Amino acid sequence: MTLQAAVCSARQLPRFSLLTASFRNISLQSARPFSTTIPAQKTVTLPSEIPPYPYGPRLTFKQADRGLYGGSTIMFGNKVSKGRNKGKTRRIWKPNVRKEKIYSKALDEEIEVRVTHGVLRTINKVGGLDEYLLGDKPARIKELGLFGWKLRWRVMTSLAMKEKFQLERQELGLQEPETFEQFLARHSDKEQNEAANSHNLKRQQDAHDAATPMTVQFVDGEPTTPELKTNLA
Repeated sequence: MTLQAAVCSARQLPRFSLLTASFRNISLQSARPFSTTIPAQKTVTLPSEIPPYPYGPRLTFKQADRGLYGGSTIMFGNKVSKGRNKGKTRRIWKPNVRKEKIYSKALDEEIEVRVTHGVLRTINKVGGLDEYLLGDKPARIKELGLFGWKLRWRVMTSLAMKEKFQLERQELGLQEPETFEQFLARHSDKEQNEAANSHNLKRQQDAHDAATPMTVQFVDGEPTTPELKTNLA
């Protein structure tokens, strides 16, 4: 029995060694690391010297704040089959975005931006990139996004545009406009004055109520307290 067991073990030894060698070559670590989590889109922020964007950053489809998307976003819907089954298949429609080099007269350079086909047609229609960025309608400012707002500020603060605005003010006889810091300072002072005036009026009202005697009238034998009507004027 011992001799037969030794022979069997000798026969199984090469098979066992080949099996271990094959498993030794298998690696449980992937050659290319990957993650199953969806990468979070970073919110675009503006520098401190640029006035705040009135509509704020986009909460969805945040990549639209990195180009001139014109308010376009990803749309979801169904693809309806016209065949025998008449089924529906979920699908998405992405904006038609491309990279284009657009010339700016105020900056005197070609700017490479991500722009949709609709915005590109609007730029050609209004006469250029500067005219598109300087549009003053609320719909135009809303579709600019953070990227367009930042580019608009660059165009407005350029030397060529400052000279143009200076000539227009001289022709119309207007004074020099106040800076953004002066506007903020004036706005805060106005709010402080309004708060001080409301506080003084409240103190005068309380003092007048305390100095006015309260009269008691009797109706059907029961005392009643009439409402006080004061006039600070």
